[in-house]
Amino acid sequence: MTKPVVIAVDGPAASGKGTLARRLARHLGYAYLETGRLYRAVAAKVLDAGFDPRDETAAAKVAQGLVPADLEHPKLFDPATTGAASTVAAHGSVRKALLQRQRDFAAHPPGNTPGVVVDGRDIGTHVFPDADHKIYLTASPEIRAERRVAQLRDRGGEAIYQRVLADIQDRDRRDETRQHAPLARATDAHLLDSSRLDIDQVFSTALTLIGADPKPAD
Repeated sequence: MTKPVVIAVDGPAASGKGTLARRLARHLGYAYLETGRLYRAVAAKVLDAGFDPRDETAAAKVAQGLVPADLEHPKLFDPATTGAASTVAAHGSVRKALLQRQRDFAAHPPGNTPGVVVDGRDIGTHVFPDADHKIYLTASPEIRAERRVAQLRDRGGEAIYQRVLADIQDRDRRDETRQHAPLARATDAHLLDSSRLDIDQVFSTALTLIGADPKPAD
């Protein structure tokens, strides 16, 4: 049996890696895994239980008991969950608990697809260091803040640019300096800066970088 192809898409918060990864998966006929959703699910359940996200023992226990239904938690994208997700993701035992789930997904993708696209912050450096293709998608903090504000307002929420920018810069610091699997570009990853590119340009550039056919899979 041929080993599934693995495409790793990493990048900081609000870089658009989820949008790119989903589109690549759809285009190539691959399965898609949003690893950030796993950490959000852990954070949401930790908050529901009244635990402190800084409590590594409690967070690890939640991570170990995570089930598919938890990935549809109604508060997955609440501001409180977003903040807590960054905190629980810094715990080594939480990352360890979720690591095998991610690798199992790639080894046995849903629908027996020929490959998977996985996005996150440590996919190319830690989860799949031997991934077939790696992309590190980024943009300036200011551009990412503008995009996040537009996204939040499209969802009907309120968003203040300066506050969103500060949150993104704070998230970058936490992700880049955490002890376990910090955010970093893999040495063999293609750097894709989307600051001056629209979604279609990012997608077409990514296809070129990984040597993929611009025509969608049948």
